[in-house]
Amino acid sequence: MELRHEFTVPVPVDDAWQALLDIERVAPCLPGASVEDYDGKTVTGSVRVKVGPVTLTYKGTAVFDERDEQEHRMVLSASGRETRGQGTARATVTGTLTERDDGTAVTVLTDLSVTGRPAQFGRGLLSEVGDRLVSRFAECLAEKLTKPEEPAPAAAVAEETAPLDLTRTAALPVARRVGPPLAAALLVLVAWRWRRRRR
Repeated sequence: MELRHEFTVPVPVDDAWQALLDIERVAPCLPGASVEDYDGKTVTGSVRVKVGPVTLTYKGTAVFDERDEQEHRMVLSASGRETRGQGTARATVTGTLTERDDGTAVTVLTDLSVTGRPAQFGRGLLSEVGDRLVSRFAECLAEKLTKPEEPAPAAAVAEETAPLDLTRTAALPVARRVGPPLAAALLVLVAWRWRRRRR
């Protein structure tokens, strides 16, 4: 499936470009992600995902296929496999940075393929979950870029490496979809009971 996201960070394009290439610095902004090694081109690490009561760990690599500093465009190919299961995740992520008056606009195109339990969410819900995660990432990145960098305390590190809870993250989109029809059904039920009492 293809997903498209956009966000803006309040810094010049060159600063945003360098920050996004600083994997160790931005990794804490990605829920559930941890970096084990980075040699300047290939990232080795893991992502922990929680689906209901089950926590899944994907281990894999991500490789920069393209880094065009003049065009501020990068292409990252990532793949991972469950450490205790058959599920897999593959993604090709293309990021493009464009300078704006108020900072830098970042456009992210993701070609995603997921097998296993997270695939049960379906395209629509995964897209909405992606929107929320990208929004959270953008806020975290903007904060890192506009504040002096400080060592993270032990408690903060533990929170950053907590698994990404897909069920909780998906709760709001689900409520938004189910809420209006449910409210309408309740209104019909109340009106029907009120009419019965009147009779």
